[in-house]
Amino acid sequence: MFRMLKTPDLLLLLCLVGAASALYKQWIPDTNYENKTNWDKDAVPCGSDTVQFPAQRKVSVFVETTHAVREMRLPVDGEFILNSGAGFYVVSGQEPGCGAGVTTKFKDSESLQWFNPALWRAAASMDDLQQGKVLFSVHEESVPCRYDDVVFKASSSFRVDTSSSQSNLPVKSVSVLGKKFESMSEFSKYLSSRSGQLQFHGSTAVTIGNLVCMDPSGCNCGNSANHERICGTVKCGSLNCKKPLRPIGHCCNICGAIVTLQYAATFNLHTYRQRIQHLFLILPKYKSVQLGMSKVSKPQKFLGIIPFGTTSEIQLVILDGEDESLAEALAWDIVKDVRSHGSALGISEVEFQASSGGSDQTGSNAGVVVGAVFGAFIFITLIVVVVVLVRRGFVRMPSMPSMPSMPSMPSMPSMPSLSRFKKNSDVGELGGTLDHGYDNPMFDRPGMLPDIPGLYGTETQNSIAMTKTGVHFVNPVYDDNETDFNA
Repeated sequence: MFRMLKTPDLLLLLCLVGAASALYKQWIPDTNYENKTNWDKDAVPCGSDTVQFPAQRKVSVFVETTHAVREMRLPVDGEFILNSGAGFYVVSGQEPGCGAGVTTKFKDSESLQWFNPALWRAAASMDDLQQGKVLFSVHEESVPCRYDDVVFKASSSFRVDTSSSQSNLPVKSVSVLGKKFESMSEFSKYLSSRSGQLQFHGSTAVTIGNLVCMDPSGCNCGNSANHERICGTVKCGSLNCKKPLRPIGHCCNICGAIVTLQYAATFNLHTYRQRIQHLFLILPKYKSVQLGMSKVSKPQKFLGIIPFGTTSEIQLVILDGEDESLAEALAWDIVKDVRSHGSALGISEVEFQASSGGSDQTGSNAGVVVGAVFGAFIFITLIVVVVVLVRRGFVRMPSMPSMPSMPSMPSMPSMPSLSRFKKNSDVGELGGTLDHGYDNPMFDRPGMLPDIPGLYGTETQNSIAMTKTGVHFVNPVYDDNETDFNA
């Protein structure tokens, strides 16, 4: 299938970032004919070559200019998107400068996944994307978030697998071939078109909600549900730092520093990001430093064990692959700036950790102290409840035999029994003596048993039978010979 692309569709859209958390996320791979990385010989085919596309794969290929080929083997299902003036022509003989010619195969793009963070780059604006001013993010936020504008390069085609465990992938907008889709009805028509079906595939549909983050402190990315899928595409490298760190939303440990901010209602994430850029990142000494800033949800655990909810905080992840100490130095500069101007910036608390082992976690230590106080309070309350239940008789302590005085120490009193702490069973509810009913001479008065005539007579001996299975007591009311229970 061949389709001509109109010249106005090639214009890029220039926009400014409008919300605190919104970024522009651009898909890096393409299926362009002129991209040498799309060919198995790492070179664009020349006129003496045979061009071969995977026969059973679907593909949408953008062709920017005119190309000569000796032969072309097309897939069963695919398309060429031709730029103005682009096309192909056949060379019968050997093209000068091309050599004898080889068979060049177009690489398979079926496995390129939406949730692979290495396949995206982020910027604060379209201008920054064009100029290569990309932002560093943790792995979860390298993939498009719900408030982001998704951009596929204008003079380009692609194929992306959107499969996930969710029913849809919400984003703010999608730009394809220079056209920006901001409504779901319009984008649905494109997805149902031939190009849309070849470019987007997978079990999950990309949806446009035109979402805007209205919280000045930023909004959560929303990709935590796909954390395992995202990390399944990431390969972590080896680290040499003393104490590697794991930022929230990241798949790998890092060598660098993490700064955590507790914020107030007056905090503005976009304004603070600009402050960090103009105060620190613009300095020559921090030129190689990468800094990612975002709002994250941190799990809360009572005494560090029992989860009881989440809290939002601002996380700054600082990396420097060349010099670990630079990341820590920048973290210290940020901490000092917050201590001096934190109240004016809407920041109530700051702490940081460095992979070198250094840290400044006064807030974190305070949290541990508070947790310990609450733990002690709960422990004391539990003891009081148990004592009350024992005193009221709902719970009984097991009795222990008293220890007699040792012969060698006659003056030592015997160990008191725990039975003294039990509720007196002879005291009634109103304070009087508890009525036990009639006295049972066999069990209530053991000392009187010898005075009862016939108690140890033959009738008692006959009422006890010893067998191989144990000792049995015979009830004299019933006759041993009566076995018919139907009488």
